[in-house]
This record gives sequence, C-alpha cells and structure tokens, in this order.
Amino acid sequence: MSEKDKSSIEYSPTVNSENGETASNQLDKLSSKFEKSAELSPRDSEKRAEKARNEALENAISVESGSKEKDTNASQVAPVRRGSINKKQLDASYKQTMKLVQSELKPTGRLFSRIVHSKYIEESSEVIGSTIARPNAILTGGIFAFILTTLTYVIAKNFGYKLSGFETIAAFIAGWLIGIVYDYFKLLVTGKKS
Repeated sequence: MSEKDKSSIEYSPTVNSENGETASNQLDKLSSKFEKSAELSPRDSEKRAEKARNEALENAISVESGSKEKDTNASQVAPVRRGSINKKQLDASYKQTMKLVQSELKPTGRLFSRIVHSKYIEESSEVIGSTIARPNAILTGGIFAFILTTLTYVIAKNFGYKLSGFETIAAFIAGWLIGIVYDYFKLLVTGKKS
C-alpha cells in the first residue's frame, strides 16, 4: 500500500459517519481491493499505463497551450505563415535583415557593406564561386603551387638554373585544373556539389 492509501485509512474503532462502517471493515475492504488490482493481467496494466500516458500528454498539451496564450498576449508575435516563400517575400526579408545589420555598423563598414552586398556584385560573386573559384580547385592549386615551386627551386639550386618567377603561377594553374577535374568527376559519381 502506498503512503497516500495508508494515510486515508482511519485506524480508530469509531464508526464512520458517512456509511456506518468501522475502521477495521474499511481496512478489510481496501486490502481486498488492492489484492484484486494486483491480480489483474499484464494486458490490463498496459491499458492503464497507456491511459495514464494519454492523460499526462493531454495535461502537458493543455499546460503548453495555456503558456502559449500568455506568450502571445505578452508580446505581439507575427502570425504563422503557411505555404512556400515567394521571391518578393524573400527579397523583403533580406533587405530588412541587411538594414538591421548595417545600422549596427560604423559608417565606413556600412558603406563597404552596401558596396559588397549590391545586387550585381553578389550575383557575379555567386557565379564565380560556383564555376571558377571552387574551394577544392583553389586548395589543390595552392598545395600544388607550394610543392612544385619548392621542388623546382631545389632542383634549380642544385643544377644551377635560374628561375623566371612564372613557376609558382604555372604550378597553381596545374593544381587548380586538377581540382576542377576532381570536382567534375565527384559531381558525376555522387551527384552532389561540394
């Protein structure tokens, strides 16, 4: 028996005024009731557990909805929008965000931000970034430039050749081409851009 059940039972031999029973009769009835409930099948206990879960879930939902109502009353929240975002809404949101961010910048930073985030510069930057200035191509070009220039310098130093200065540029271009080819084949195999 739980503490709650024990505390509800009166242990005095007095007669209960509600139904005229003594405390010992009440104790006998309660103990038989608990014995019967213990003998229930596992299926019945599963049903009771499921019922308790549902009640707890309903209670949690009602508490949550009550707190949401308080939140919406406390602060003016924009209504939840349904459907997909169109180009006009996306542009308006972008402009609003840019104005907010730029308002927090210093005047020189604000001017630079307006120049960099102008429509034409952003579009050309996207095109260049997705075609010529691929990350793998730039990385591979840099690595090749370092390795091949170092090897060329060591070989030229040992054999007495003079370097023209174009070696680093040529090595970078070779590495860049290898990086572009790698990206192309990776796109063919996986179907995903890096």
